[in-house]
Amino acid sequence: MLGLIQRVSHASVEVSGDIVGEIDRGILLLLGVQREDTEDSVRKLLHKVMHYRIFPDDEGKMNLNVQQVGGGLLVVSQFTLAADTQKGLRPSFTSSAPPEMAEGLYNYFVEQAKQACPQLATGIFGVNMQVSLCNDGPVTFMLES
Repeated sequence: MLGLIQRVSHASVEVSGDIVGEIDRGILLLLGVQREDTEDSVRKLLHKVMHYRIFPDDEGKMNLNVQQVGGGLLVVSQFTLAADTQKGLRPSFTSSAPPEMAEGLYNYFVEQAKQACPQLATGIFGVNMQVSLCNDGPVTFMLES
């Protein structure tokens, strides 16, 4: 399971002109599901996301996690993260999970995240979304479970 996290001062996701999810300070997570992923992969990645220290402490060092700063989490499914881009000029999606499997693990991730983050927002799986954000820093990391 792949998670691209961005520290944001605010972020939102829109579908057909309507905002379906938004947060203020926190983490925007673009979530990619691969064929070999399991519920254990979900739990491992969620733990990393919630505990990764990317927020500044009083001295300006990245020592605090999203929970410690009372931040939100916006989870957006991102099919293209699992693309293989090593060969050629067109991405291959052979390592991506099939849609039914990916949706199941995405939904499981969201259910688990609700328990860990009271300020949780999401996009809508499998639809065209417009994501807006103000990347604070910029700070962006790729996490894997």
